[in-house]
Amino acid sequence: MADQLISVFDSSLDKTNVILKDIEAAYGWPKERRNQSYAALRTVLHLLRDRLAVNESVEFAQQLPVLVRGIYFDGWNPSDVPIKLNRDDFLYEVRQGFPYDVQGGPERVAQVVLDTLRRHVTQGEWQDVKATMPKDLAQMLP
Repeated sequence: MADQLISVFDSSLDKTNVILKDIEAAYGWPKERRNQSYAALRTVLHLLRDRLAVNESVEFAQQLPVLVRGIYFDGWNPSDVPIKLNRDDFLYEVRQGFPYDVQGGPERVAQVVLDTLRRHVTQGEWQDVKATMPKDLAQMLP
């Protein structure tokens, strides 16, 4: 049993590192900027989570690696969602949650993370997430 838990944890850690490396690769960041890729992932995940209805949020999270799922649900209060955010609100909140100045600003940060997340969930689930977004925000989702 303990070996299975270690295996699940190792697998989740590996998958989480792949997601962070995908974000870093999109920017050309070295691994030493892992704090930035983590901050970008965490910020966008929380905004996405808070914009979704509870059921859709849980369905989306089920497809994330266990470690990323923990980041996703950290600090979540299901009674406060969904929070109405349009594209401008979303980007404003990305800027508030991501304290680094990077090329392309908050729009690029959001786009890179959303592109990365898209590659790590099924097409059907991504379409469900996209369908719940207001039109201007849905256009940002790949």
